[in-house]
Amino acid sequence: MTNPLLLAAAAPQSGAAATLFGLFPFILVFIIFWFLLIRPQQKRMKEHQAQIAAVKKGDRVVTGGGLIGRVTKVGDSEVEVELAPNIRVQALKSTLSQVVDPTARPAND
Repeated sequence: MTNPLLLAAAAPQSGAAATLFGLFPFILVFIIFWFLLIRPQQKRMKEHQAQIAAVKKGDRVVTGGGLIGRVTKVGDSEVEVELAPNIRVQALKSTLSQVVDPTARPAND
């Protein structure tokens, strides 16, 4: 006499169930990538965009080329950055890489 449970377990899976079971590892990997890589990167980008949009006169900024200066004028898409006394350059807001915290002090002070 054969056990009906053993026969059911040995029966081949249906086409839809086999496809879903085959896609499960890919879905799991995507979910892991979403929470570990994609979502944190999107959050950092939103924070960076908000920080750049809120730049104001007197802020210290770092440009994409690594120049550090103080903002002297802010426009819609451009800022004027003073790199040294009487040396000012125009930079696009989108090329600013960060706004330096004014309360931060260099490590060697």
